[in-house]
Amino acid sequence: MLVLPALLGLAFLVLPLAGLLVRAPWATLLERLTEQHVLEALRLSLMCATVATAVCLVLGVPLAWLLARVDFPGRRVVRALVTVPLVLPPVVGGVALLLVLGRRGLAGQWLDTTFGITLPFTTAGVIVAEAFVAMPFLVISVEGALRGADQRFEEAAATLGASRLTVFRRVTLPLIMPGVVAGAVLCWARALGEFGATITFAGNFPGTTRTMPLAVYLALETEPEAAIVLSLVLLAVSVVILASLRDRWVSAP
Repeated sequence: MLVLPALLGLAFLVLPLAGLLVRAPWATLLERLTEQHVLEALRLSLMCATVATAVCLVLGVPLAWLLARVDFPGRRVVRALVTVPLVLPPVVGGVALLLVLGRRGLAGQWLDTTFGITLPFTTAGVIVAEAFVAMPFLVISVEGALRGADQRFEEAAATLGASRLTVFRRVTLPLIMPGVVAGAVLCWARALGEFGATITFAGNFPGTTRTMPLAVYLALETEPEAAIVLSLVLLAVSVVILASLRDRWVSAP
C-alpha cells in the first residue's frame, strides 16, 4: 500500500536531477567549464566557502561546547537562536546582516568610522553571509558529538592535573573529531551553495562576490546551457559530500 507513494516520492526527488543530466551539453562541457567567468566563480566559491568554514570552526566549536557542557539559564533559548538560520529564509538573513553590519548598521557604522572596514558588497561580505547560514550545521554536529562522548576520560585527565584547555585539546577534541569533521564538511557544502543571503548582503559583482549559485542564476537568464554546466558542478559537490558522510548521516540500520 505504501509502495506507490514511496515510488512517487522517489520520482519527485530524482527526476529533476535526471533532467539536469539529460539536458546537460556534454559535448561542450569541458570547454564551458574552462571559460574564464566559470573558473572565476568557482575559485571565488571555493575560497569563500573554505574561509567561512574556518570561521565557523573557530566560533562554532566553542559554542557547541558551551551548549553541551555548561548548564546556564536560558540555554534552550540560546540553542534555539543558534538554529534559527536553518529555517530562516536566506534573504531575510541577508537583510538582517545589512541592518547590523551595513555602513549604517548597528555594528557596521562603528566598524566603518573606527577601522574603515566595510563588509557589504565585498568578498569579506560573502564570507560573513556564508558563515551566518552555515554555522548551525557545525554547531549541531559538534554538540551531538560532545553529548555522546564518554566524559570519564575527561574526568580522569582532570584528576591527573590537566587544565581545562589541555583536557579539551588532548582528550575532548580527539573524541569528538568525527563529529567536527562531519560538521565542517556539511558547513562547507552549505556555504558553497549559499545564494539568498549572499546576493542580499554582498551583491553580485564579477570576481568579487559572484559565487557559483549567483552565476547559475545569472546564466539562466541569458545562457541556459551555461547554467546547467554550473549546476552540474554544484550537484557533483553535493554527491561527493553525501558519499563521504554516508556512514554517519544516511546509512541504513
